[in-house]
Parts: sequence; structure tokens; C-alpha cells
Amino acid sequence: MDDLLALFPPLLEGLAVTLQITFGAAVLAVPLALAAGMARTSRLRAVRAVSTVYVEIFRGTSALVQLFWFYYVLPMFGLRLPALLVGIVVLAANAGAYGAEVVRGAIAAVPPGQREAAVALNLTASQTLRRIVLPQAFPAMLPPAGNLMIELLKNTALVSLITITDLTFRGQLLRSETLRTTEIFVVVLLLYFAVALLMTAGVRMLERRFRIR
Repeated sequence: MDDLLALFPPLLEGLAVTLQITFGAAVLAVPLALAAGMARTSRLRAVRAVSTVYVEIFRGTSALVQLFWFYYVLPMFGLRLPALLVGIVVLAANAGAYGAEVVRGAIAAVPPGQREAAVALNLTASQTLRRIVLPQAFPAMLPPAGNLMIELLKNTALVSLITITDLTFRGQLLRSETLRTTEIFVVVLLLYFAVALLMTAGVRMLERRFRIR
């Protein structure tokens, strides 16, 4: 039992790094998803084109390749970023690309009559989006957004391959030191699962609040 408890301090240190990357990337991914998603519905072709290029590149390529590209290739062009920053930025851009499609779909699902009513009330396009479209689209975004958050959490395991000592990397180090593969990765699995459950509970709480409103 004491040997099992001794595994927790280093794994919890790794979990702290995983949470830092997860929530740092989430904070950056939310405005990226909103901006790109709304840009995909813009009447301006240039705006739609820029957002489409961003979404298709980050959805159409591997997150692992994106991490390698930002961490190992960019220094060849004179731009060297800290590994932690690369992990946050790349995972945020990846999640934001998927989130953009969630935002676009939720906006498109708002009945056209709502926009027609806004025109009848002489509201501007920005007022219509802010006061009518987004408040109705936001509840529809929450369930898929929760799924993307959990996917983001799981993708943080990839940052161990660019030298970041996250939860997965800590587990690998402990395994090589102690050879206790089963116990270590059972604990790692449970820690990821516990965080995912907390995130799911938070999203469901937000869903209930918006349903009441």
C-alpha cells in the first residue's frame, strides 16, 4: 500500500501540468472557435475563405504532426517557442478548428424567422447576432463543446512527445524506474477519468442553467 501511495506525488505533479495545458488551451480555443465559426457564416467571401483555410488545415492534419511542426520545424525558420507554449497553442488551435464547426452549426440552426424579426425591429447585424442569434445558439453548442473539452484533455498526452512532463510522461518515467506498469497506468487512467467526469459535470450544470433561462 505504501508503495502504491508513493506513486501519487510525481503523478500529481504531472497532472498539474496536464491541467495547465488543458485549461490554457481551452481558454484560447473558445474565442478562436467563436471567431472562426462566426466568420464561416460571414457574407464577406474573404472572411469566409480565411476561416475555412484555418479550419480545414487544423482539422485535416494530425495534432501530433502539428506539435512536431511547431516545436521542431519553426526553429529552423528562427522562431523557437517554449514547449509548454507550443502545447497550449497547438492544442487550442486544433480544438478551435473543431469548435468552429460547432459554432457554425449552432448559428445555422437558429430559425430564419428570428433574423427576419430582427430586421423588422431595425436591429443591426451585430445587434442581431449578439442579442438574438448567439443567446439561442449557445445552449446548442454546449454538449458538443463538452465533448471537445474531453477530447482536448486526452490530446494533452501527445505533448509528452515534445519533452513536456505531463501526466503521461510522468507515468512513463515511473514505469521505467519501477517496472510497475499495471499499477502506474491504472492510476494514470483513473486520474484522466476523474478530470473528464468533472468536466462533464460542469458542462451539464451549464446546460441545466441555460434550459431554466
